[in-house]
Amino acid sequence: MINETGVASGTLYTIPINPRIRFTFGKPVDKNSVAGAIAVNSISGTTVTYNTAYENSDSVVIITPSQPLDFITRYQATVGVTLKAKDGGTLKSAGVASFITTIDSTDKYTRITDDALLEAVQKQTFKYFWDFGHPVSGLSRERNSSGDVCTTGGTGFGIMSMLVAVEHNFISRADALQRIHKIVSFYKNNCIAYHGAFAHWVNGSTGATVPFSPKDNGADLVETAYLMQGLLCARQYFALGSSEETSLRADINILWNAVEWQWFQQNNQDVLYWHWSPDYNWDMNMKITGWNEALIVYALAAASNTSPISKAVYDNGWAANGGIKNGNNYYGIQLPLGPAMGGPLFFAHYSFLGINPNSLSDAYASYWAQQVAHTKINYSYCVTNPARHNGYGTACWGLTASDEKNGYNAHAPGNDNGTISPTAAVSSLPYAPAEAMNALRFFYYTMGDKLWGEYGFIDAFNLSEPWFADSYLAIDQGPMIIMIENYKTGLLWNLLMSCAEIKTGMKKLGFQSPYL
Repeated sequence: MINETGVASGTLYTIPINPRIRFTFGKPVDKNSVAGAIAVNSISGTTVTYNTAYENSDSVVIITPSQPLDFITRYQATVGVTLKAKDGGTLKSAGVASFITTIDSTDKYTRITDDALLEAVQKQTFKYFWDFGHPVSGLSRERNSSGDVCTTGGTGFGIMSMLVAVEHNFISRADALQRIHKIVSFYKNNCIAYHGAFAHWVNGSTGATVPFSPKDNGADLVETAYLMQGLLCARQYFALGSSEETSLRADINILWNAVEWQWFQQNNQDVLYWHWSPDYNWDMNMKITGWNEALIVYALAAASNTSPISKAVYDNGWAANGGIKNGNNYYGIQLPLGPAMGGPLFFAHYSFLGINPNSLSDAYASYWAQQVAHTKINYSYCVTNPARHNGYGTACWGLTASDEKNGYNAHAPGNDNGTISPTAAVSSLPYAPAEAMNALRFFYYTMGDKLWGEYGFIDAFNLSEPWFADSYLAIDQGPMIIMIENYKTGLLWNLLMSCAEIKTGMKKLGFQSPYL
């Protein structure tokens, strides 16, 4: 690993926890100087005690740790200039080599059937939205450390998750109805609606807008669309004639019909805009153009009973009159739409929590082909692993927006720093079931001691650091619950696609599907 001219290039990965660390020098060393000159430490500073052996007339020093090292831990082996040769010479410069030990490949939990594992993931993850839902409003908190800061889009995902929970008897229908009505009432009575749209973040105790960025302190149309997607699913689910369910449907319709989608064309342009602020008006000036996570915005805007957009807004604004098309091949897979290699995987998830891509097409793409291609390209990139990140492979893949060691980033094949997000693979179950299930088993059984916690899988990890998040995010937890369910039963797909407005609106945009 270390010789007199330098050290092993970069960080060495998958080193056994009982390694033999070899130091090669050009002349025999003075054994009396070895203990004070050679050290092995973990990155946290723990000193490793070791045994020493010599070869090649004492010009090779081999050290072996006295105790097994920790799994998936970064260590440094160093040689200081105090090392001396037998003839009295000294080392010209210190050497440092970094290595990361292998993962513990033993199962951390008892093996169960795949169906039981999927159920366990849904049930544990659901606790984020139910147990950790805001106590005053019921809204979904942005993340497990965000206090009163709640997310409008994540709340929409949380509502959809509650419908799954009723189906699996995690909670009762009555309890779900009560919680969702609490959320709806809070948005209706406590939150500021900006031309019918809500802010990205709101205070879960008061309903006040919490700025997402300095000028993003008003309407967020994409977040609002995610909320409406969830509310429309709930409206379709709670279809009984009781006064409670009738009242919920009525209140959902009030919120749904209040969104002024046409207002967000900013003076009747053929495109929708993401933000509007009561203080900065249209200063953010961000058009909602594809291909990205926002197809649901245009689908809902076309479906509106009160403020529907025209097909021209979809064609010119979202689809750029065909500019969203890609058509190139990556890893032998043709990608119909979007950026090179597809971008982060949440593009394939957020809009399609409710929109059913099966047999769905329009003038621009087959949407099932799009989601499968995007997923398989992301998978193939990780398996090929051109950046040589530690751990990537058939069981460890999935790049999407998530936390990372020093912040938050939209990870993708073109923006890859070694961070894997469990939601990326797990939420892709409908599109690549074998590959997603393989990853899920690895995350749970092999990595469960690092990745599995109070609210299911942590947000992200990076085996090249190594680093493991201590965070859970609503927008990453929700899609796992929902897309597992869509894979198994199609519940949320069936609910949203059963809306009369959705059928009318998507047909108007030129979509074709047996579900419309």
